[in-house]
Amino acid sequence: MSYESKAAPIKLGYLFDFVLPEGYPQAQKDDLFRPFELVFAEGRRRGIIDRPVEIVFKEVEGLPKGTVKAVIDAYGELVDEGCLAVFGPAISDNAVPVREAIEQRFKVPALTVTGTEDWLGEWTFALPQGSLTDEPIFWAQLIARRGCATVGVLVEQSLVGETYFKNFQKACREQGLRIVADERIAQTAQDVREAVGRLHEAKPDALVHCGFGFGVLGVNPALEALGWDPPRFMGTAFQNAWINPVLWKGILGWTGLDQYDEANPVGQSFLDDYQTAYGRRPEYCVPVVNRDLATVLLHAFADAHPLSPRGVKEALERVKMLPAASGAPGTRLSFGKWMRRGWVGAGYLVARELDADGVNSHLVERFGQA
Repeated sequence: MSYESKAAPIKLGYLFDFVLPEGYPQAQKDDLFRPFELVFAEGRRRGIIDRPVEIVFKEVEGLPKGTVKAVIDAYGELVDEGCLAVFGPAISDNAVPVREAIEQRFKVPALTVTGTEDWLGEWTFALPQGSLTDEPIFWAQLIARRGCATVGVLVEQSLVGETYFKNFQKACREQGLRIVADERIAQTAQDVREAVGRLHEAKPDALVHCGFGFGVLGVNPALEALGWDPPRFMGTAFQNAWINPVLWKGILGWTGLDQYDEANPVGQSFLDDYQTAYGRRPEYCVPVVNRDLATVLLHAFADAHPLSPRGVKEALERVKMLPAASGAPGTRLSFGKWMRRGWVGAGYLVARELDADGVNSHLVERFGQA
């Protein structure tokens, strides 16, 4: 290759603010990165970008188990390494304080899946894997359609849990549902038998969990001990089921919100390519969501003039109406000036339930359809 043809890679930071447990399957670790590899490689093949993209990965333990400081420090390290944009952090409790640091110190754009709107700002964009405002509306709709009139709520003591609960109260009023009891639980896995017992005494028709998800682990055993099997609903904490069999067992029997819809032709086409490239077809949310993130970043890198953090930020604002692989058919990806949340259409979330085989899940309902 000639001197004139060589170019330094575009560096993309990947900030994972959650340390995966020991024994996490290697295939699922690959699902975090391979969608980016496929999209960026295809972008080079098609001439959308003229240089490779190098992913600089940092994994740290932020909240709920670790600290915000660890996440902010990791973001700074990615900036120091020359990353033009960062994917992450993903957890709302970390994202809000990290946004402040980005605006005050780093000024390098970030795109993430966090569900809090308090993340959104000049440098901070989201393709949220759920929403602390939208999800409670969908729970209330699901519960009302199930024919339930009263609800008991388990609320993790965190930014995520309390924000969910505040919005769920409003959604219940709009659907004519009555919250008969609410109990606070830890945001990590603790003994929840007393909290579940108090909900049982209130005799609600359905249960809702508000939080990141670790707090739900003890609920199914507590329900079993009481001989109680109410309809139960949770948000995109449902997506944590793929982390390990313990979480799968803890979430089994719940209706949760997800972003994998097997009827989405863009997503299925991407999984066709994934299977051809890697000999595996991972039919769950992470590969299709990460494909969409990579697609948005590919178009921003191609349109960044100059190829700098501010150039990428302004190019993200020009990403318009790209077909999404995640969500229901017809979901689109679109940003703009002061439009920092990129899903277009209510169908970016669907309701699913886990299967007892520990591998599969099935669609329950799509939102935004009559």
